[in-house]
Amino acid sequence: MIRGRTILHNRGVITSATLVLALSAGACKGTDTSKAATTVQGMVVGPENIAVVKAQEIRSGPAISGSLTPEEQATVRAEVGGPVLQTYVEQGQRVAKGAPLVRIDDATLREAVLSAKAALNTAENSASIAKRQVDRNSSLYKAGAIAERDVEVVANQYSAAQAQVANAQAMLANAQKQLSKATVASPFTGIVSARQVSAGDVVQVGGALYTVVNPATMRLEASVPADQLSAVHLGAPVDFTVNGYPNRQFTGRITSVNPVADPATRQVRIIVTLPNTGGVLVGGLFADGHVAAEVRTAPVLPLSAVDERSLRPFVMRIKNGLVQKAEVELGIRDAATETVEVRSGVQPGDTILLGAARGISEKTPIKVSATMDTSRKP
Repeated sequence: MIRGRTILHNRGVITSATLVLALSAGACKGTDTSKAATTVQGMVVGPENIAVVKAQEIRSGPAISGSLTPEEQATVRAEVGGPVLQTYVEQGQRVAKGAPLVRIDDATLREAVLSAKAALNTAENSASIAKRQVDRNSSLYKAGAIAERDVEVVANQYSAAQAQVANAQAMLANAQKQLSKATVASPFTGIVSARQVSAGDVVQVGGALYTVVNPATMRLEASVPADQLSAVHLGAPVDFTVNGYPNRQFTGRITSVNPVADPATRQVRIIVTLPNTGGVLVGGLFADGHVAAEVRTAPVLPLSAVDERSLRPFVMRIKNGLVQKAEVELGIRDAATETVEVRSGVQPGDTILLGAARGISEKTPIKVSATMDTSRKP
């Protein structure tokens, strides 16, 4: 007679199968049927309850998080006041360095340029007349027709005229510079992220006009506890997961470490730059990652496979069809992937039990099912 019994534990994760085989003699006349045979017990676990030790890259370091911002961004402001005559680009448009963004009414500025040019012409004419007088008096003085004092008077007048020319040139240059500021240009090649004015608005000096960003490189400012500062150095890689891209990992590098810790939190600010290949990232997204202070290739296991409640951590592995306890020596941990380096105790290729399956007793026969048991709902 063969009887089977199935028990589900932990939402159908572990299946226990008990097989009892009773051997008896035939029910013939005059035959004794009192003998029983041995009992064999075994466990069946699904693939979701095992992990295979693999040699792979593992990183460890302090965790950081924050919002991404474009490394190069600028709020373009008015340097001259007046009505806005025209805006050239809209939000989201790409602009080249030097491309016009806004034109402000420049009538008054043009008048100032014309006035400065007229003043310069007058000053240059006066200087030209003074120069001719200097040359004439110099010849007369050599001939003995005039006194030295007369030469000095004319020379001083020429010097004053030259000063007037220099002053008029400076005023013209300033007027032309102010006129050039009436047409506001993009400071670098990038994308317009905001337009704060429209045609007809009257702007004051310092008023915001446009915000331009260069999304080619993103940056993240974060804080690291002072006691983990030894794991932080310039150029250290930082692995990120970014909100909106859950199945994708990004890698940046530390480009700045503040030399002074915050007196209130005792944390140190760092800046991480992140290449934005393909322009998939945008400013404002939340990034969560950790500094890869140590990087090595070693046997790696999920943290859920290790029992650390004893004096020495151990795992339960499957060897020759039986559950076996194996003490392990752990190395660095990767908090982002919830994995840990195993320095000794297991080898790549070993099959380890996870989660609740770790509670199976040693020397229990065990098999791994090809698929989960879905005959019952958990």
